[in-house]
Amino acid sequence: MMAKVGIRDVSKAAGVSVTTVSHALSDAHQSRVNPETRRHVQEVAARLGYAPNRLASGLRNQRSYLLGLVSDQIASTPFAGEMILGAQDAAYERGWLVMLVDSGGNPDLEERQVSTLLQHQVDGIVYAKMYHQQLTVPGGARGIPLVLLDAEDLDAKVSSVAPDEVLAARTAVKELLDAGHRRIGFINQNNEIPATSGRLEGYRSALAEAGIEYDADLVTYEVPDVSGGRDGALKLLRLPEPPTGLFCFRDPQALGAYEAAQSLGLGIPEDVSVTSVDDFEIISEGLWPGLTTVALPHYEMGRWAVSRLLDEIEDPEKARTPERLLFECPIVRRGSVAPPRASMPRDSDRKDPSRMNSATAAPTEGAA
Repeated sequence: MMAKVGIRDVSKAAGVSVTTVSHALSDAHQSRVNPETRRHVQEVAARLGYAPNRLASGLRNQRSYLLGLVSDQIASTPFAGEMILGAQDAAYERGWLVMLVDSGGNPDLEERQVSTLLQHQVDGIVYAKMYHQQLTVPGGARGIPLVLLDAEDLDAKVSSVAPDEVLAARTAVKELLDAGHRRIGFINQNNEIPATSGRLEGYRSALAEAGIEYDADLVTYEVPDVSGGRDGALKLLRLPEPPTGLFCFRDPQALGAYEAAQSLGLGIPEDVSVTSVDDFEIISEGLWPGLTTVALPHYEMGRWAVSRLLDEIEDPEKARTPERLLFECPIVRRGSVAPPRASMPRDSDRKDPSRMNSATAAPTEGAA
Protein backbone atom coordinates (compact mmCIF):
# COMPACT_ATOMS: atom_id res chain seq x y z
CA MET A 1 0.00 0.00 0.00
CA MET A 2 1.30 3.44 -0.92
CA ALA A 3 2.17 5.59 2.10
CA LYS A 4 -0.08 8.57 2.72
CA VAL A 5 1.44 11.86 1.63
CA GLY A 6 1.80 14.31 4.51
CA ILE A 7 2.30 18.05 4.77
CA ARG A 8 6.05 17.57 5.43
CA ASP A 9 6.36 15.66 2.14
CA VAL A 10 4.82 18.62 0.31
CA SER A 11 7.09 21.00 2.21
CA LYS A 12 10.19 19.08 1.20
CA ALA A 13 9.16 18.70 -2.46
CA ALA A 14 8.15 22.35 -2.78
CA GLY A 15 11.24 23.65 -0.98
CA VAL A 16 9.26 25.77 1.47
CA SER A 17 8.43 25.57 5.16
CA VAL A 18 5.62 23.52 6.64
CA THR A 19 3.97 26.76 7.74
CA THR A 20 4.03 28.11 4.18
CA VAL A 21 2.43 24.91 2.90
CA SER A 22 -0.22 25.11 5.60
CA HIS A 23 -1.07 28.70 4.72
CA ALA A 24 -1.00 28.10 0.94
CA LEU A 25 -3.49 25.24 1.24
CA SER A 26 -5.74 26.97 3.78
CA ASP A 27 -8.93 28.69 2.70
CA ALA A 28 -8.60 31.16 5.54
CA HIS A 29 -4.87 32.01 5.29
CA GLN A 30 -4.00 31.85 1.57
CA SER A 31 -3.51 35.62 1.50
CA ARG A 32 -0.46 35.27 3.75
CA VAL A 33 1.45 33.61 0.90
CA ASN A 34 2.32 35.41 -2.34
CA PRO A 35 0.36 34.13 -5.34
CA GLU A 36 3.34 32.59 -7.15
CA THR A 37 4.40 30.56 -4.10
CA ARG A 38 0.80 29.58 -3.43
CA ARG A 39 0.35 28.23 -6.96
CA HIS A 40 3.66 26.36 -6.72
CA VAL A 41 2.68 24.70 -3.43
CA GLN A 42 -0.77 23.81 -4.72
CA GLU A 43 0.70 22.24 -7.87
CA VAL A 44 3.18 20.19 -5.85
CA ALA A 45 0.45 19.07 -3.45
CA ALA A 46 -1.77 18.02 -6.36
CA ARG A 47 1.09 16.13 -8.04
CA LEU A 48 1.88 14.25 -4.84
CA GLY A 49 -1.78 13.53 -4.16
CA TYR A 50 -1.80 15.37 -0.84
CA ALA A 51 -5.19 16.03 0.75
CA PRO A 52 -5.52 18.24 3.87
CA ASN A 53 -6.76 16.48 6.98
CA ARG A 54 -10.19 18.08 7.23
CA LEU A 55 -11.01 16.21 10.44
CA ALA A 56 -8.02 17.66 12.26
CA SER A 57 -8.62 21.07 10.72
CA GLY A 58 -12.25 20.92 11.71
CA LEU A 59 -11.38 20.11 15.30
CA ARG A 60 -9.08 23.12 15.43
CA ASN A 61 -11.58 25.46 13.76
CA GLN A 62 -14.70 23.86 15.26
CA ARG A 63 -15.99 23.19 11.76
CA SER A 64 -17.37 20.07 10.12
CA TYR A 65 -16.77 21.28 6.53
CA LEU A 66 -20.31 20.06 5.81
CA LEU A 67 -23.14 22.14 4.35
CA GLY A 68 -26.80 21.22 4.28
CA LEU A 69 -29.00 21.80 1.23
CA VAL A 70 -32.65 21.73 2.30
CA SER A 71 -35.28 21.71 -0.44
CA ASP A 72 -39.02 21.27 -0.76
CA GLN A 73 -39.26 19.41 -4.08
CA ILE A 74 -36.00 20.28 -5.82
CA ALA A 75 -34.79 16.68 -6.09
CA SER A 76 -37.94 15.70 -8.02
CA THR A 77 -37.94 18.58 -10.52
CA PRO A 78 -36.35 18.60 -13.98
CA PHE A 79 -33.87 21.32 -13.02
CA ALA A 80 -32.61 19.64 -9.85
CA GLY A 81 -29.44 18.30 -11.42
CA GLU A 82 -28.15 21.70 -12.53
CA MET A 83 -28.98 23.44 -9.26
CA ILE A 84 -27.44 20.70 -7.12
CA LEU A 85 -24.42 20.38 -9.40
CA GLY A 86 -23.73 24.10 -9.11
CA ALA A 87 -23.93 23.86 -5.32
CA GLN A 88 -21.68 20.80 -5.17
CA ASP A 89 -19.09 22.26 -7.54
CA ALA A 90 -18.77 25.45 -5.49
CA ALA A 91 -18.44 23.46 -2.27
CA TYR A 92 -15.96 20.93 -3.64
CA GLU A 93 -13.64 23.61 -5.01
CA ARG A 94 -13.27 24.98 -1.49
CA GLY A 95 -12.94 21.62 0.23
CA TRP A 96 -16.49 21.27 1.54
CA LEU A 97 -19.25 18.68 1.08
CA VAL A 98 -23.00 19.16 0.62
CA MET A 99 -25.62 16.98 2.30
CA LEU A 100 -28.97 17.12 0.44
CA VAL A 101 -32.37 16.53 2.03
CA ASP A 102 -35.72 16.92 0.28
CA SER A 103 -38.97 17.21 2.21
CA GLY A 104 -41.33 16.74 -0.73
CA GLY A 105 -43.15 19.86 0.49
CA ASN A 106 -43.92 18.36 3.92
CA PRO A 107 -43.18 21.08 6.54
CA ASP A 108 -43.06 18.62 9.46
CA LEU A 109 -40.56 16.43 7.63
CA GLU A 110 -38.55 19.51 6.67
CA GLU A 111 -38.33 20.57 10.32
CA ARG A 112 -37.01 17.13 11.29
CA GLN A 113 -34.52 17.21 8.42
CA VAL A 114 -33.15 20.57 9.51
CA SER A 115 -32.81 19.23 13.04
CA THR A 116 -30.92 16.18 11.73
CA LEU A 117 -28.54 18.36 9.73
CA LEU A 118 -27.82 20.42 12.82
CA GLN A 119 -27.15 17.22 14.77
CA HIS A 120 -24.58 16.36 12.09
CA GLN A 121 -23.03 19.76 12.86
CA VAL A 122 -23.34 21.26 9.39
CA ASP A 123 -21.68 24.68 9.31
CA GLY A 124 -24.38 26.30 7.19
CA ILE A 125 -27.54 25.65 5.19
CA VAL A 126 -28.69 26.49 1.68
CA TYR A 127 -32.49 26.63 1.82
CA ALA A 128 -33.79 25.94 -1.70
CA LYS A 129 -37.22 26.15 -3.29
CA MET A 130 -38.50 24.56 -6.49
CA TYR A 131 -39.73 27.91 -7.82
CA HIS A 132 -39.09 31.56 -7.02
CA GLN A 133 -41.06 32.55 -3.93
CA GLN A 134 -41.04 34.81 -0.89
CA LEU A 135 -40.87 33.24 2.56
CA THR A 136 -40.01 33.64 6.21
CA VAL A 137 -36.95 31.66 7.28
CA PRO A 138 -38.03 28.56 9.27
CA GLY A 139 -37.32 28.79 12.98
CA GLY A 140 -35.16 25.67 13.01
CA ALA A 141 -32.74 27.19 10.53
CA ARG A 142 -32.23 30.44 12.45
CA GLY A 143 -28.98 30.89 14.30
CA ILE A 144 -26.84 29.17 11.66
CA PRO A 145 -25.35 30.69 8.48
CA LEU A 146 -28.07 30.48 5.85
CA VAL A 147 -28.60 31.46 2.19
CA LEU A 148 -31.87 31.19 0.25
CA LEU A 149 -31.83 29.62 -3.22
CA ASP A 150 -34.63 30.54 -5.66
CA ALA A 151 -36.39 32.40 -2.85
CA GLU A 152 -36.45 35.75 -1.05
CA ASP A 153 -36.53 36.48 2.67
CA LEU A 154 -39.56 38.59 3.62
CA ASP A 155 -37.57 39.96 6.57
CA ALA A 156 -34.52 40.73 4.37
CA LYS A 157 -32.21 39.27 7.02
CA VAL A 158 -30.43 36.60 4.96
CA SER A 159 -28.74 36.52 1.57
CA SER A 160 -30.73 35.15 -1.35
CA VAL A 161 -30.53 34.42 -5.06
CA ALA A 162 -33.32 34.09 -7.63
CA PRO A 163 -33.91 34.69 -11.36
CA ASP A 164 -34.57 38.23 -12.56
CA GLU A 165 -38.19 37.58 -13.55
CA VAL A 166 -38.77 41.04 -15.01
CA LEU A 167 -35.68 40.89 -17.21
CA ALA A 168 -36.45 37.30 -18.28
CA ALA A 169 -39.86 38.37 -19.61
CA ARG A 170 -38.48 41.50 -21.26
CA THR A 171 -35.89 39.37 -23.04
CA ALA A 172 -38.49 36.90 -24.32
CA VAL A 173 -40.91 39.61 -25.48
CA LYS A 174 -38.14 41.69 -27.06
CA GLU A 175 -37.26 38.67 -29.20
CA LEU A 176 -40.76 38.86 -30.69
CA LEU A 177 -40.63 42.65 -31.01
CA ASP A 178 -37.27 42.52 -32.77
CA ALA A 179 -38.79 40.09 -35.29
CA GLY A 180 -41.45 42.69 -36.11
CA HIS A 181 -44.40 41.54 -33.97
CA ARG A 182 -46.59 44.29 -32.58
CA ARG A 183 -49.55 42.30 -31.30
CA ILE A 184 -48.16 39.89 -28.70
CA GLY A 185 -50.21 37.70 -26.37
CA PHE A 186 -49.02 36.60 -22.93
CA ILE A 187 -50.08 33.28 -21.41
CA ASN A 188 -49.30 33.95 -17.75
CA GLN A 189 -49.84 31.50 -14.91
CA ASN A 190 -52.60 31.69 -12.32
CA ASN A 191 -50.70 31.44 -9.01
CA GLU A 192 -49.68 34.57 -7.12
CA ILE A 193 -45.91 34.20 -6.87
CA PRO A 194 -43.10 36.67 -7.67
CA ALA A 195 -42.68 35.26 -11.17
CA THR A 196 -46.33 35.95 -12.05
CA SER A 197 -46.19 39.67 -11.33
CA GLY A 198 -42.53 39.98 -12.35
CA ARG A 199 -43.03 38.52 -15.81
CA LEU A 200 -46.16 40.61 -16.36
CA GLU A 201 -44.12 43.68 -15.46
CA GLY A 202 -41.40 42.61 -17.90
CA TYR A 203 -43.99 42.01 -20.64
CA ARG A 204 -45.53 45.45 -20.15
CA SER A 205 -42.11 47.11 -19.94
CA ALA A 206 -40.96 45.59 -23.23
CA LEU A 207 -44.14 46.73 -24.98
CA ALA A 208 -43.85 50.23 -23.52
CA GLU A 209 -40.26 50.54 -24.72
CA ALA A 210 -41.47 49.68 -28.21
CA GLY A 211 -44.23 52.28 -28.01
CA ILE A 212 -47.02 49.68 -27.83
CA GLU A 213 -49.98 50.27 -25.54
CA TYR A 214 -50.79 47.50 -23.07
CA ASP A 215 -53.93 45.54 -23.93
CA ALA A 216 -55.34 43.45 -21.07
CA ASP A 217 -57.30 41.35 -23.59
CA LEU A 218 -53.99 39.91 -24.79
CA VAL A 219 -53.10 38.51 -21.35
CA THR A 220 -54.61 35.30 -20.02
CA TYR A 221 -53.96 33.51 -16.71
CA GLU A 222 -53.84 29.73 -16.90
CA VAL A 223 -52.55 26.72 -14.98
CA PRO A 224 -48.78 26.44 -15.60
CA ASP A 225 -48.86 23.20 -17.59
CA VAL A 226 -49.54 21.93 -21.11
CA SER A 227 -53.32 22.14 -20.78
CA GLY A 228 -53.07 25.72 -19.51
CA GLY A 229 -50.95 26.71 -22.47
CA ARG A 230 -53.37 25.06 -24.85
CA ASP A 231 -56.39 26.80 -23.31
CA GLY A 232 -54.66 30.18 -23.18
CA ALA A 233 -53.45 29.99 -26.76
CA LEU A 234 -56.90 29.02 -28.02
CA LYS A 235 -58.44 32.03 -26.24
CA LEU A 236 -55.90 34.42 -27.70
CA LEU A 237 -55.75 32.98 -31.21
CA ARG A 238 -59.57 33.04 -31.49
CA LEU A 239 -59.77 36.77 -30.78
CA PRO A 240 -61.23 38.91 -33.61
CA GLU A 241 -57.74 40.37 -33.99
CA PRO A 242 -55.46 37.57 -32.77
CA PRO A 243 -51.82 38.08 -31.78
CA THR A 244 -49.06 37.11 -34.19
CA GLY A 245 -46.71 36.28 -31.32
CA LEU A 246 -47.22 34.42 -28.04
CA PHE A 247 -45.10 34.71 -24.91
CA CYS A 248 -45.65 31.81 -22.49
CA PHE A 249 -44.91 31.82 -18.77
CA ARG A 250 -43.07 28.49 -19.04
CA ASP A 251 -42.15 25.80 -21.54
CA PRO A 252 -44.97 23.31 -20.79
CA GLN A 253 -47.44 26.07 -21.64
CA ALA A 254 -45.53 26.70 -24.86
CA LEU A 255 -46.00 23.05 -25.76
CA GLY A 256 -49.74 23.54 -25.25
CA ALA A 257 -49.60 26.67 -27.43
CA TYR A 258 -48.00 24.65 -30.23
CA GLU A 259 -50.84 22.13 -29.98
CA ALA A 260 -53.47 24.90 -30.02
CA ALA A 261 -51.94 26.52 -33.09
CA GLN A 262 -51.84 23.21 -34.90
CA SER A 263 -55.49 22.52 -34.04
CA LEU A 264 -56.39 25.84 -35.69
CA GLY A 265 -54.36 25.06 -38.79
CA LEU A 266 -51.65 27.59 -37.96
CA GLY A 267 -47.96 26.97 -38.52
CA ILE A 268 -45.13 27.92 -36.17
CA PRO A 269 -43.39 30.25 -36.81
CA GLU A 270 -44.87 31.21 -40.20
CA ASP A 271 -48.30 32.07 -38.71
CA VAL A 272 -47.56 32.39 -35.00
CA SER A 273 -44.22 32.93 -33.23
CA VAL A 274 -43.72 31.60 -29.71
CA THR A 275 -41.27 32.37 -26.89
CA SER A 276 -41.16 31.14 -23.32
CA VAL A 277 -39.14 30.91 -20.10
CA ASP A 278 -37.43 27.77 -18.71
CA ASP A 279 -35.33 26.04 -21.36
CA PHE A 280 -36.65 22.70 -20.18
CA GLU A 281 -34.76 20.84 -22.89
CA ILE A 282 -37.03 17.81 -23.18
CA ILE A 283 -39.63 20.32 -24.43
CA SER A 284 -37.62 23.17 -25.94
CA GLU A 285 -35.45 20.84 -28.03
CA GLY A 286 -38.11 18.16 -28.47
CA LEU A 287 -40.58 20.47 -30.19
CA TRP A 288 -40.37 21.05 -33.92
CA PRO A 289 -39.46 23.71 -34.70
CA GLY A 290 -37.36 24.08 -31.56
CA LEU A 291 -38.64 26.54 -28.97
CA THR A 292 -36.90 29.88 -28.47
CA THR A 293 -36.90 30.30 -24.71
CA VAL A 294 -35.17 32.15 -21.89
CA ALA A 295 -33.07 29.81 -19.74
CA LEU A 296 -33.36 29.93 -15.96
CA PRO A 297 -29.80 29.89 -14.53
CA HIS A 298 -30.18 26.98 -12.11
CA TYR A 299 -26.51 25.94 -12.13
CA GLU A 300 -25.30 29.51 -11.60
CA MET A 301 -27.80 30.11 -8.77
CA GLY A 302 -26.80 26.90 -6.98
CA ARG A 303 -23.14 27.79 -7.32
CA TRP A 304 -23.63 31.36 -6.08
CA ALA A 305 -25.71 30.26 -3.07
CA VAL A 306 -22.95 27.97 -1.77
CA SER A 307 -20.18 30.46 -2.55
CA ARG A 308 -22.02 33.19 -0.65
CA LEU A 309 -22.74 30.83 2.25
CA LEU A 310 -19.06 29.89 2.55
CA ASP A 311 -18.05 33.55 2.39
CA GLU A 312 -20.36 34.27 5.32
CA ILE A 313 -19.09 31.26 7.28
CA GLU A 314 -15.48 32.29 6.81
CA ASP A 315 -16.19 35.99 7.40
CA PRO A 316 -19.26 36.38 9.68
CA GLU A 317 -19.20 40.15 9.14
CA LYS A 318 -20.54 39.54 5.60
CA ALA A 319 -23.73 38.09 7.07
CA ARG A 320 -24.46 41.46 8.68
CA THR A 321 -25.12 42.93 5.24
CA PRO A 322 -27.22 40.30 3.39
CA GLU A 323 -27.00 40.31 -0.39
CA ARG A 324 -30.03 39.83 -2.64
CA LEU A 325 -28.98 38.78 -6.13
CA LEU A 326 -31.25 38.48 -9.16
CA PHE A 327 -29.58 36.50 -11.94
CA GLU A 328 -29.84 37.50 -15.59
CA CYS A 329 -31.48 34.83 -17.76
CA PRO A 330 -30.01 34.25 -21.25
CA ILE A 331 -32.14 33.58 -24.30
CA VAL A 332 -31.68 30.33 -26.24
CA ARG A 333 -32.71 30.84 -29.86
CA ARG A 334 -34.18 28.00 -31.86
CA GLY A 335 -36.81 28.03 -34.60
CA SER A 336 -40.07 29.31 -33.13
CA VAL A 337 -39.73 33.01 -34.04
CA ALA A 338 -40.06 34.62 -37.47
CA PRO A 339 -41.36 37.94 -38.82
CA PRO A 340 -45.17 38.13 -38.81
CA ARG A 341 -47.28 37.77 -41.89
CA ALA A 342 -49.23 40.80 -43.11
CA SER A 343 -52.36 39.26 -41.62
CA MET A 344 -53.47 36.05 -39.95
CA PRO A 345 -54.86 33.37 -42.30
CA ARG A 346 -58.64 33.32 -42.68
CA ASP A 347 -60.41 30.09 -41.78
CA SER A 348 -60.68 29.20 -45.47
CA ASP A 349 -56.95 29.79 -45.93
CA ARG A 350 -55.74 27.77 -42.99
CA LYS A 351 -53.81 24.60 -43.61
CA ASP A 352 -55.11 21.11 -43.06
CA PRO A 353 -53.82 20.18 -39.58
CA SER A 354 -53.48 16.54 -40.61
CA ARG A 355 -50.80 17.55 -43.11
CA MET A 356 -48.92 20.04 -40.93
CA ASN A 357 -45.49 19.18 -39.60
CA SER A 358 -44.33 22.57 -38.36
CA ALA A 359 -45.97 22.48 -34.93
CA THR A 360 -45.55 18.91 -33.80
CA ALA A 361 -43.85 17.78 -30.65
CA ALA A 362 -41.63 14.90 -29.70
CA PRO A 363 -43.21 12.38 -27.26
CA THR A 364 -44.18 14.39 -24.19
CA GLU A 365 -43.83 11.78 -21.45
CA GLY A 366 -42.78 13.66 -18.31
CA ALA A 367 -42.86 17.02 -20.10
CA ALA A 368 -45.48 18.59 -17.87
